[in-house]
Amino acid sequence: MTLAIELQTQRESFLSHVPESTQTLMQQATSALEQSGLLEKSLKVGDSIPDFALPNATGETVSMRDLLANGPVVLAFYRGGWCPYCNLELRALQQALRSIRDTGATLVAISPETPDNSLTTQEKNHLEFPVLSDADNQVARDFGLVFQLPAALLPIYEGFGIELTAYNGNDHFELPIPATYVVRQDGVIQYAFADVDYTKRAEPSEIVKALQA
Repeated sequence: MTLAIELQTQRESFLSHVPESTQTLMQQATSALEQSGLLEKSLKVGDSIPDFALPNATGETVSMRDLLANGPVVLAFYRGGWCPYCNLELRALQQALRSIRDTGATLVAISPETPDNSLTTQEKNHLEFPVLSDADNQVARDFGLVFQLPAALLPIYEGFGIELTAYNGNDHFELPIPATYVVRQDGVIQYAFADVDYTKRAEPSEIVKALQA
């Protein structure tokens, strides 16, 4: 089963339990984000990425410079371990990890969650690749991916039991647009996937294909 099918199944299940009024508000937020033009300003194929260093789930610093010294890098920005679509993506990436490593590449995932919450995400999904903590979305901001969650959605998220202040360790209510990049050893983006619709993610097979190219 492809990741796209799993994501669509999750979306249909979610919508079947959510009032239409809530669905409308969430769709309006997605449409507003699309119309904001943020995605058009994000990093694209051919752009050079900024150098950065972030803590992993156990607090050890991981630098992009060190990762690229060993080969190409796959960067997967996700919203958080509270997001079921993100968990599906992370598990799909785990299943593709051997194929990714066979190309000589390294895979890392990045979210605004605190290291403790990143560790929970890593353990829950049995991930064998680093999960980095991007405090205040500093790196995601450099990639042009950060937006503020609309005020109308805050009580909806709270109703779902999602306390972003606890997950991210701040009260900014900012999230990254989910995005995946294949970065060459020279720091230039070879493949990029980003979508304001958080129910859509890069297919692992396409990531591997980009690495093989």
